[in-house]
Amino acid sequence: MSSQPAPDTAQDSALARMSPAYFGLVMATGIISLAAQMLGYGLLARVLFGLNVAQYAVLVVLYALRAIRYPRRFFGDMFAHATGPGYFTAVAGTGIVASQFMILREDFTIGAALWALTVLLWLLLTYTIFTALTIRRDKPAFERGISGAWLLAVVATQAVSVTSVLLASHLGQPARLELNFLALSAWLFGGMLYIWMMALIFFRYTFFRFSPGDLSPPYWINMGAMAISTLAGCLLVLEAPHAPYLTSLLPFIKGFTLFYWATGTWWIPMLLVLGVWRHVFQRFPLRYDPLYWGAVFPLGMYTACTWRLDDAMGFGFLQGFTRAFFLLALAAWALAFFGLLWTLAQGMRRRAVA
Repeated sequence: MSSQPAPDTAQDSALARMSPAYFGLVMATGIISLAAQMLGYGLLARVLFGLNVAQYAVLVVLYALRAIRYPRRFFGDMFAHATGPGYFTAVAGTGIVASQFMILREDFTIGAALWALTVLLWLLLTYTIFTALTIRRDKPAFERGISGAWLLAVVATQAVSVTSVLLASHLGQPARLELNFLALSAWLFGGMLYIWMMALIFFRYTFFRFSPGDLSPPYWINMGAMAISTLAGCLLVLEAPHAPYLTSLLPFIKGFTLFYWATGTWWIPMLLVLGVWRHVFQRFPLRYDPLYWGAVFPLGMYTACTWRLDDAMGFGFLQGFTRAFFLLALAAWALAFFGLLWTLAQGMRRRAVA
C-alpha cells in the first residue's frame, strides 16, 4: 500500500506563497540606513545595518528552502511575466548590503564578495528571465503582463554600477580604471533599459483601462529606477579624477544625471495623486503587502540620490529638502515594518490556535 503525502503545514504554505520580490525589504532597509549615514544619523544607520544583515541572511535561507521544497512554484514565478521581474530584488538587495559594508563598515573584503555575487546574480537572472519570457508560448495580454515591477531590472543594473564605483574607489590602478568602466557601461545600459520599459509602462498607463487593483506599489519603481540611476551618475562624477575617459565624458555624465533626477522628481506628484485616487476615491484597502517595500525603497533612494546630487554638482541648496524627504522615507519604512511584524504576529497566533 502506498502512503499518502503529508499535508502541507501552515509554514510550508506560507513558504510556497512567498513573494519573489521579498528582497525589497532588504533594499528598503538598506537604503534608509545609507541615507541616515549621509545625513549624519550614525546610530540609526548602524542599527538598520545590523537589522538588514539579519534580514538578508533570513531571506537567503527562505529563498533556498522555497527553491528546494517548491521548485515548480519557485521557477514558475521566475518565468512568469507578472512575477518574474520580482527576482531582480535579490540582485539589488545584495548590492545594497554590499554598499552598506563598504560605506558603514569600510569592509571591502565582504563588500567585494557581495559585489561579485551581485554581478553574478545580475547575469544569471537577466538572461534567464528575459530569455524565458521571450520564448514561452503562452503569454498574457499586454495590460496584464507589464507593470512597474519590470523596472526592477533597471534597479538591479544600476546596483551593479553603484557597487562597482564604490569598490573601485578602494582599489589601485588598473583595477580602479576597469571597475569604473564596468560601472559606466552598466549605468548607460540601465538608462537605455529604462527608456525601453518606461515607454511600454506609460503606454499601458494611458491607453488601457486602469483599475485601483492595477496600481500596485511597485509602480513607485518608476521613480526609484531614476533615483538609483542618479546616484550612480553622481558617484561616476566624483570618480572622474581617477579615470581619464570619465573626465572627458563629464559634461555628458552630469547632464544625464540631472536628466535622471528631474525625471524621477516628475514622477513623485503623479504617483501621490494616483495613490490618493486609489485609496481615497476608489477606497482600495490599505493593508500590508510585501510589494509595499517596492514603494519604500524609492523614497529612501530619492533621499540618498538628492543628497549626493547636491554634493557632486556643488549646488548647495538641496540639503533642507533632502532632510525633509528623509523623514517621509523613514516614516514609510516604519509603517511597512510595523505591517510586517503585525502580519507575522497574526500568522503565529493562527498557528497557535490551530
